[in-house]
Amino acid sequence: MDYREVEGTREFVARLAHGEDWRGQIEDFARAEGIEAAFFVGLGAVQNAELWYYDQDDREYDPMAFDEPLEVASCVGNVSLLEGEPFAHTHAVLSRDDGSTIAGHLDSATVFAGELYVRAFEQSLERVHDEPTDLDLWPL
Repeated sequence: MDYREVEGTREFVARLAHGEDWRGQIEDFARAEGIEAAFFVGLGAVQNAELWYYDQDDREYDPMAFDEPLEVASCVGNVSLLEGEPFAHTHAVLSRDDGSTIAGHLDSATVFAGELYVRAFEQSLERVHDEPTDLDLWPL
């Protein structure tokens, strides 16, 4: 395991705008606040979600689209730089009206209502290509 210590510098609570993209708003917020590394948690409700599942054998993301109202039972993620721009690496557990859940890497979703807690770090984190996984990961 590789690791390094980071120091939290600022904390935010945020309400996501109705009708806008969940992940896109986090990236816009990070850009506006000059945040190059952070951790966030969120909850709320979305529609028209696209989740990705990373196929470890094919080394490709497989998209799954859900054109329905969904509760955001849990959303966790981090912000770091990817090619010099804020990237919100976002995972979510979404629930349907019958209580069943779907989960994965949240690529996009239209916000019905959403709330976030964000803790920014003093240090910057920039993703680089990791050969064994074929993913862009933190070079710690």
